[in-house]
Amino acid sequence: MAGNTYKLYGRANAGSLAPQIVLEEIGAPYEMIWVSKAPADVAVLRQVNPTGKIPALVLPDGTPVFESAAILIHLTQAHPAANLAPPAGSTAHARFLQWMVFLSSNVYESCLRTYYSERYSTSGPAAATEIKQQAAADYAHYLELIHGALSPYVLGENLSAADPYLYMLAGWYPGDVAALQARLPKLVQHGELLRRRAATRKAEQAHSKG
Repeated sequence: MAGNTYKLYGRANAGSLAPQIVLEEIGAPYEMIWVSKAPADVAVLRQVNPTGKIPALVLPDGTPVFESAAILIHLTQAHPAANLAPPAGSTAHARFLQWMVFLSSNVYESCLRTYYSERYSTSGPAAATEIKQQAAADYAHYLELIHGALSPYVLGENLSAADPYLYMLAGWYPGDVAALQARLPKLVQHGELLRRRAATRKAEQAHSKG
């Protein structure tokens, strides 16, 4: 691996989309490594991320990092000239961290409960159904909360790494998308703004082929 090149382990239409968008926004060189759910591929991934989950990022010095929020926050600090986060220690940076953790611990978590509800109970399909229903309600509620902050981006007028993260997670919403969009017009505008960006288009094109 070249001295300044990242390696991003990902899967199509999955959690590697936001880190890939941010890498494109930064303009940092990276190698995309697509990982299927085949046991052999997952075994290789576990050498980088012991949880066997994507995304995982290998830094230019060979250090592996996993967890989407950690990857995104690190990239903003490693490439401050990209202006994808406010200066560390500032009030604006505190808000940035707040929303990054909110997206990770609430929106992403409710997404996982929605799509993998059977993992959250040992009581069979009936419990899984109830878990999924509550998770979907939580998912919509958390999107409503961050919707209130959009102006038009998460931190106001300036794009940050929180925006590709929100864009990715909002795109996975499994419920009545039309009804959600009618309630959350600023979230619709946010998605439109992100889709206009070259970094988003390039990453989504890669995911459509990956």
